[in-house]
Amino acid sequence: MIFRTLPIAAAIAATLLALPAAAQQTPPAAAAPASADAARDALAKKEGEGDQSALLKQTLTAVDKQYTMIRSNQLSVTYDLTYTYVGEERIVTDLANGSTTLFNIENTSSHSVTNTFSADYGLLDNVTGNVTLPLISRYSDNNLSNGVSNSLGDLLLGARWQPFAAHRDTPNLTVTSNVRLPTGRSPFKIIAGSGEATGSGVGAFTAGLSVNKIVDPVALFGSLNYTASLPAKHLWQVNGTRILTRVAPGGTLGFGMGFAYALSYGISTTISFQEAISAGSKLRFADGLEAKTHMQTSSILNLGLGYRVSPKTTINMSVGIGLTPDSPNMTVSMNLPLNF
Repeated sequence: MIFRTLPIAAAIAATLLALPAAAQQTPPAAAAPASADAARDALAKKEGEGDQSALLKQTLTAVDKQYTMIRSNQLSVTYDLTYTYVGEERIVTDLANGSTTLFNIENTSSHSVTNTFSADYGLLDNVTGNVTLPLISRYSDNNLSNGVSNSLGDLLLGARWQPFAAHRDTPNLTVTSNVRLPTGRSPFKIIAGSGEATGSGVGAFTAGLSVNKIVDPVALFGSLNYTASLPAKHLWQVNGTRILTRVAPGGTLGFGMGFAYALSYGISTTISFQEAISAGSKLRFADGLEAKTHMQTSSILNLGLGYRVSPKTTINMSVGIGLTPDSPNMTVSMNLPLNF
């Protein structure tokens, strides 16, 4: 907005010239500066309130651990609570002697609650190591069984490296990697009706790159990664009329992008998109038959809100919406840093 000050200034000057000399010599000069100082103090950021850049960095940490670093010898512990719902209808058919012997529509729904504890430690100012431990409770309702399974999920050991010093006016590049250990209940070793899997069943290694740039009050971020999995060997799982003995998962290419916006010194919002494209898995059965599954694509749109309850604590909530048939229908997450 452009204010027209010249006519107003001219009117004030004319008024001053019309006043007696005594009145011009004793103006209330101290009142205007005092009022201006009071206004500036009222609008200024208070001590301990933090700034938008710090809030955006905390928001990036909540969105994905790979976007921010911590100082050397510092420890950061985070708690995440995530609810995931998956619902689908499957048509089950079987063939014998060239004719259909079974045709059935199965309604399957799965509810998962994941409690995740993450610890990040600054090995160097530009190198951060982290450990992620998930505890999973899963309820599934289908034609074969229904019930709750509680178990440890897959343990993650990772590291982040920032090759270049971070500057305010340039994008920050981070190299990421992690190793997934199959500590959860394997889906390849569960007998039908005996519970739900809480892990992938195979070890894996992920490497990637992430970039972010903060331009108050907005932070832009994006990532690209690739995951290679080890095969699951020496299996003996009954799968229909056959016995599964080996599974070799295909590689997975993942990418994501989004932005965070600081509405104030205490409130931020995020919108992000994530997609993972997985190649088909190779299956081997006891009778010598080999097969390969189809490629899968999972995409999720996340909407988040961050609320700063103290200078060091920001609670982040997000809702994820599945965009493809291979994605969860819905996810609801809460991220909370634990300060000791």
